[in-house]
Amino acid sequence: MKDPDEIRVIESDLEQILYGVMDPEIELNIVDLGLIYLLEYDGLKKVVIKMTFSTPACPLGDAILMNIKQSITNVYPEFEVAIEVVFEPAWNSDMISEKGRMLLGM
Repeated sequence: MKDPDEIRVIESDLEQILYGVMDPEIELNIVDLGLIYLLEYDGLKKVVIKMTFSTPACPLGDAILMNIKQSITNVYPEFEVAIEVVFEPAWNSDMISEKGRMLLGM
């Protein structure tokens, strides 16, 4: 197990990577959009993400998931990325960050 400081650094790095993953329909990154509910690194090369989509019938959901995995493994090729998609709590526009609201002109 890595030390807690190193885990925090890697989790912060992973979060920055996710800022580069866009929701192609809304044209905002998935972090500022409020789609990421949990991001954990176990210190043993496993990343766990719990997230949602803006709608359960998101037509580009698979593309977003693939982009997340590819973006992380481009930087950390040895990491396993496990993503759980949940719909509770249901996403709503209140989950968009202040920066995201600004970028969307809200």
